[in-house]
Amino acid sequence: MFVPIADANPLEHVRRPYVTWGLVALNVFVFVALQRGAFGPVSEAGVLGFGAIPAVVSGIAILPEGYERLPPALTLVSYMFLHGGWLHLIGNMAFLLVFADNVEDAMGHGRFLIFYLLCGVVAGLVHVVAEPGSEAPLVGASGAVAGVIAAYLVLHPNIRLWALVLMKIPLRVPAYWAIGAWFGLQVWQILSSSDQETAWWAHVGGFLAGAVLVALMRRPGVALFDRDPSGVPSVRTPRRSER
Repeated sequence: MFVPIADANPLEHVRRPYVTWGLVALNVFVFVALQRGAFGPVSEAGVLGFGAIPAVVSGIAILPEGYERLPPALTLVSYMFLHGGWLHLIGNMAFLLVFADNVEDAMGHGRFLIFYLLCGVVAGLVHVVAEPGSEAPLVGASGAVAGVIAAYLVLHPNIRLWALVLMKIPLRVPAYWAIGAWFGLQVWQILSSSDQETAWWAHVGGFLAGAVLVALMRRPGVALFDRDPSGVPSVRTPRRSER
């Protein structure tokens, strides 16, 4: 529906979003170096064995011979660093680059990393519960990114974003419009069952996890539902810390 381009939301607590940049770099590295075989060919079975396969995670089935046998519980982490193609990767990283820096700023580096991984794990578990017998590997950062999107919405609903709507039209809209429409699309896809190849339940699960966890993991004093359209507090003096 839309791809975020940029927001005007300066950082207040950290100088640089190092964890966000690190996550983007790791996702790109895994895709280029491992999935695309930049350092040597890698079999599809060797890569997809690190995806979260609901039937395997739920104990209904086991991986066939030839697949890398990562413990099923660990695939709930490894899956979020694999992607199904360039467009899948670029789309997720675009959302991460626009939204994650302010969430990292609100939490601190360490807590943000834990938050990101927790959202991804919850998203994977929700997908497993929704499709327990599926043998299709779940891959992609979408569930974790959905948690980041939700956290941004809870923190800064009125910040205006530049977004590419329908992949063609650049518009500047409030975050709650863009993100609300995005979440509505996820729910619509679940209800309509029009696209069985996308893990819509993982998106919804990650989103709900992010909305809850941001309230628990934010720094003391960080406000929720910031009403200042500029995103810059008018009273508090910005603090700089690298935690």
